[in-house]
Amino acid sequence: MPDITIQAADGGSFSAYLATPETPNGSGVIAIQEIFGVNKVMRDICDGLAAQGYLAISPDLFWRQEPGIQLNVYDEAEWAKAFKLFGGFDQDKAVDDIEATLATLRRTDGFSGKAGAVGYCLGGRMAYLTACRTDIDAAVGYYGVGIDGLLDEAKTMKAPLVLHIAAEDGFVDKAAQAKMHAGLDGNPKVTLYDYAGVDHAFAREGGDHYDAAAAKRANDRTAAFFRSTLLG
Repeated sequence: MPDITIQAADGGSFSAYLATPETPNGSGVIAIQEIFGVNKVMRDICDGLAAQGYLAISPDLFWRQEPGIQLNVYDEAEWAKAFKLFGGFDQDKAVDDIEATLATLRRTDGFSGKAGAVGYCLGGRMAYLTACRTDIDAAVGYYGVGIDGLLDEAKTMKAPLVLHIAAEDGFVDKAAQAKMHAGLDGNPKVTLYDYAGVDHAFAREGGDHYDAAAAKRANDRTAAFFRSTLLG
């Protein structure tokens, strides 16, 4: 599958991985990166979405710092680089880039329906903000970090949102999880699922915290949610 170029709203351009389905269903999904860039993990996620019939696109959200980041999640030095990039990340500019990606997706050959977003870790936070700030049709976040500090954003939430929460998340502690529930459980647009006994990145196949049963449960819920909101 090819990388494409997207024009940023404030000038410049960035790349995105685009996976096209053999049998398109007309809708599309933006896959929002972890802190490791648009690496094999994200490309595989896009390919999996394409196998379900979706146009799938994963934009490079680190391009303003260093374009083309594809880090190895098993390399300690690359983890250090990932956290450095995370420290310099501008989430407001990233929302703008997701909006530009959304506009590109909607212009892509084969798109005729609705658009969703799914994000992981940093991307889980960005999926939450995408549901609040853009006109995406649906969004899903896996073990999103920092959402507990962004709960006021939910007042402007436009799209239905699912959040998958790892109960033993080393980056989202119990207090943060409790704040998320307190701030979002009453919102009719939001569904929160808790996964007992699993840590951050439980859905990253091959990762240290991968839990096959929890990953299948979360992925099945995501697939059903997108079928309902994007195809229903």
